[in-house]
Amino acid sequence: MGAIEGAKEKTPVLLLKTKSIPNDGYKEQFDATKEGIQFEPVFVPVLEHQLLEEGLKVARDALRNKEIGRQARAKYGGLIFTSQRAVEAFAKLVDEGQGLDSWPHLQDVPIYTVGPATSRALRAIPQTPPLNIFGSETGNGEALAHYMIDHYGNWYKDMEIKPPLLFLVGEQRRDIIPKTLMNPALPRDRRIQVDELAVYGTGVMESFEKDFSKLLKETENQRMRWVVVFSPTGCEAMLRALGMLDPETGKVKIEYQRDGKTHIATIGPTTRDFLQTSFDFEPDVCAEKPSPEGVEAGIETFLKERM
Repeated sequence: MGAIEGAKEKTPVLLLKTKSIPNDGYKEQFDATKEGIQFEPVFVPVLEHQLLEEGLKVARDALRNKEIGRQARAKYGGLIFTSQRAVEAFAKLVDEGQGLDSWPHLQDVPIYTVGPATSRALRAIPQTPPLNIFGSETGNGEALAHYMIDHYGNWYKDMEIKPPLLFLVGEQRRDIIPKTLMNPALPRDRRIQVDELAVYGTGVMESFEKDFSKLLKETENQRMRWVVVFSPTGCEAMLRALGMLDPETGKVKIEYQRDGKTHIATIGPTTRDFLQTSFDFEPDVCAEKPSPEGVEAGIETFLKERM
């Protein structure tokens, strides 16, 4: 039986992500009974992640040598996380040092994060006293950067030159946070140096395009279906499976006509912008907040306005 066979009264939502264990907020959000349209969430794993030992070693040494803190000899004054994979890498390092006195020596520094999912992942790391986590309500990297200028500036208000921040990232990422914090137009006492450290890499799973094509075939008779895209990785394979890409130009075919029932939503502006600039494709919805609630709200607004 197909993944969504037997639930034809519901609208399929193909979530291009690996299902989180033990609970996934997107499944809970789209499974919930509500008035009007009923959704049927289906997960389609896209990404494969590998931890990068070279970056992990640098972060490990920084923690063990107490290079992140308020003390005069510290190299960094705080940390930034914008992905759950970076948090997982950090959690691995914290776990390695359990039992050391005051480990991981971060009780006096701010840790910045964007979005509730990343914040929850950070708060789940066993730590006494708990980590000082800020910025979870900002919603995107640009808003977080502007929040940090004020918050971090106040945290180190006694220092004219603020200590640098360590930003644990993947190999592929936007540069909006470093560019905003290190903007030469900022006054010297508000500018913040950001050092990016890649601790994980990401690639498209070999099976993704085949798996996604199979689900498209299974749902081709539905009156409506949604595809939710979570990152630039996998966008090309998605558009190719939908038959949109011109193999010669690598962009959406000029003559391509949307079928009127397959709608694309992105989790935020990074993926939307990537689809626009790389493939000349305009998604139907860009969530205002990168969360299950934000994605569903975007879809519902679209349906009220267009359907």
